[in-house]
Amino acid sequence: MTIRVALADDQPLVRAGLRMVIDATPGIEVIGEAGTGTQVVRLVRELRPDVVVMDIRMPGMDGIEATQMITAESPAARVLMLTTFDDDSNVYASLRAGASGFLVKDMALDDILSAIRVVASGDGLIAPSVTRRLIEEFAGRPEPVPAPPPRELAAITGREREVLTLVGRGMSNAELAARLHISPGTAKAHVASLRSKLGARDRVQLVIIAYEAGLVSP
Repeated sequence: MTIRVALADDQPLVRAGLRMVIDATPGIEVIGEAGTGTQVVRLVRELRPDVVVMDIRMPGMDGIEATQMITAESPAARVLMLTTFDDDSNVYASLRAGASGFLVKDMALDDILSAIRVVASGDGLIAPSVTRRLIEEFAGRPEPVPAPPPRELAAITGREREVLTLVGRGMSNAELAARLHISPGTAKAHVASLRSKLGARDRVQLVIIAYEAGLVSP
């Protein structure tokens, strides 16, 4: 199946460059563009893309507010935030809004395409070093106040709580397996069980839950 992508950025040159790269790649196509948050929310309602590549900073409604509206109205849509990393201090807020990962504007083109495929498959782009750096740098601006553990957290096992803590630190399934001396398949099963029990749409939401439950400190 072809991955249908919407681009949201207030810079036409950025959108044109991304469109050129994406449309030249088999299995991925751009179905629409928007220059503001308001426009991309309307575009998603009309075209139902699989993935939205969303700039954080746009005039009027910004990318964070647009992401919150999109993920609330269209749960199947996945949002990849487009950030300059050094400038954006709203990364944690965009995670809470429902973003499934991040693209840095100076990333290699192959990494951008890989990120689109990852989130389109239903996973969150949380383990790679780029996203880990973002979490370490911005999760404490301002530092989130640990919330009381959600009621569902009481239903997870001790091992699952340990896995959730490590996921919150940005570990991949392979790193989980090595740390806990379990197979990669078992690590994947633990993560899947956590997503089911905690109602998390992807790995990114597990990270948010770990932070807000006080299991992980920035």
